[in-house]
Amino acid sequence: MTLDIVQGGCATLEDSVVLVRCLAKALSNETSRESKDKDERELDEYKRIEMGLKKYAKERKWRSIELISRACIIGFIQQSNGKIMTFLRDKILAIFLSDLWLKKADFDYGKLRIS
Repeated sequence: MTLDIVQGGCATLEDSVVLVRCLAKALSNETSRESKDKDERELDEYKRIEMGLKKYAKERKWRSIELISRACIIGFIQQSNGKIMTFLRDKILAIFLSDLWLKKADFDYGKLRIS
């Protein structure tokens, strides 16, 4: 993600919260240790981690695509030198995008529980 929308750090925090939630949910389903040997338990744990990571990727995919696309478009506009783009950038872009930036910062990733 480029620096044009100043959301990289926030997106990283969002990613970490969602990743921890997905992995915690996947790993909280304990299996009976008496019924399985070590190899079976490790394979089961591996599959649960894999499912948690897939859920994380599915949950974060569109948010990431949206942030990256917006950063690229804004970067293109800010670096353009044409008369029309300069006018749009200087007169309209800041007013129009300030509301959108505030809405992007208001992302609800759910509550965290301390166990």
